[in-house]
Amino acid sequence: MTDHTPTGDATYDVIVIGAGAGGLFTAARLQHQGYRTLVLERLDKVGGRASTTEIDGFKVNDGAIVIECGGVTERSCRELDVPWEIREPSPPILYRIKGKDVDVTGGGWGFLLQKLTRQGAKLVSGIGAARKDDDALPEDELSLADWVSRYTRNEGVHGIFRNMAASVFAVGSEDLPARVFLTYFTRKSAFKRFGFHPEGTIGLWRALAAAIERDGGEVRLSTEVERILLDGDRVTGVVLAGGATVSAPVVVSDVGPAATLELLGEAEVPADFRETVKSNDRPTAMITVNFASRERLVEAPGMLSFATSRRLAYIANFTDSCPEMAPEGWHLYVGTAVPKPSVGDFDEEAEYALLLEDLRETIPGFDEQARILSKVTTRDGWPPQRAVSGFDMSHDTPFTGLWNVGDAVKEYANGGTTACAETAEIVVGKIVAEHAPARASQHV
Repeated sequence: MTDHTPTGDATYDVIVIGAGAGGLFTAARLQHQGYRTLVLERLDKVGGRASTTEIDGFKVNDGAIVIECGGVTERSCRELDVPWEIREPSPPILYRIKGKDVDVTGGGWGFLLQKLTRQGAKLVSGIGAARKDDDALPEDELSLADWVSRYTRNEGVHGIFRNMAASVFAVGSEDLPARVFLTYFTRKSAFKRFGFHPEGTIGLWRALAAAIERDGGEVRLSTEVERILLDGDRVTGVVLAGGATVSAPVVVSDVGPAATLELLGEAEVPADFRETVKSNDRPTAMITVNFASRERLVEAPGMLSFATSRRLAYIANFTDSCPEMAPEGWHLYVGTAVPKPSVGDFDEEAEYALLLEDLRETIPGFDEQARILSKVTTRDGWPPQRAVSGFDMSHDTPFTGLWNVGDAVKEYANGGTTACAETAEIVVGKIVAEHAPARASQHV
């Protein structure tokens, strides 16, 4: 990976703006199929909102902390010959229910909900109906919180669903359509398998970037795009900060439709598309406390989720699976919460106070034993998800050769880096169908 800005004009088959998950998977797929591909990233590292920062020897994840196994992300890496070094904890997740950490592996919804309430069977029947019949899925307007309220007022049940929504979709259950949640858990992967990378999440993105360069592509860090160039309704390339022009008949943006709109210039964009982008720009928010300790503070080998909490959605234990993420003799954890509201403004100081109360209640002696490495708020232009699932935009734009990838244009009822990998696969299929690479030879 290079960190310089080109001084003269250059021509490529495809320019990818942004080295986040969606951008890297897109570039890796295209380069693997013979498209001369250039990735431009304004930061000095890959991964975007799912990267990793080193703090005093600890590999602290900035955003996404786990990588799903067995789905499109792993399959894409296998297809592209990208090393897959994700380590799966076993069991992957425990649920703190009435003071006990419960493993529901193999037991499913029935086992989980019956630990919380006698009314669990009613909820299980509602989930079962949704699994079998599309007509049983609730209307789009009904929130997950309101759907659960149809069956029970039990606070533990509401907490489980709220924290599942936070963990998978980075949004509160009051802001997530119930139809999205039920579609995901009855028809999609349901995030049953996941793991950690020993280098932190950035390890996977570094491997993807290396594969792009192995196949003849380029990944340029510390290189900011200033403008997307158009010739009428056709994209022709980009202008970099400093004035250099890079030409390509295809540009893929991984910076979100709102930022893409700014790069195009609002005056260049049809009014209906401009309004669609603005009305669908609904980023979610999360708050995170990264902490470490000499003594092991959490018994869960992977993630610990909660039935009852003020804000805490989950704690992840990295070093049971990946001791390389911390200096020798240390344990590394993260506690994450979705604020209220999870879309729009919130009181950041008050939300952190509630999160820390939960951590102190969950971990006796937290203040004495835990070393807080960082507090991270992801929101607004740097959110955990650029769009609430169920309110995503299309990958397509009004301009020939220009597409969006990433978590603002994800498929219905998906989320996180998995959704980004899926958008890359879909958009690459469209590019291959419409644009042939300039060179005839393809990577084998």
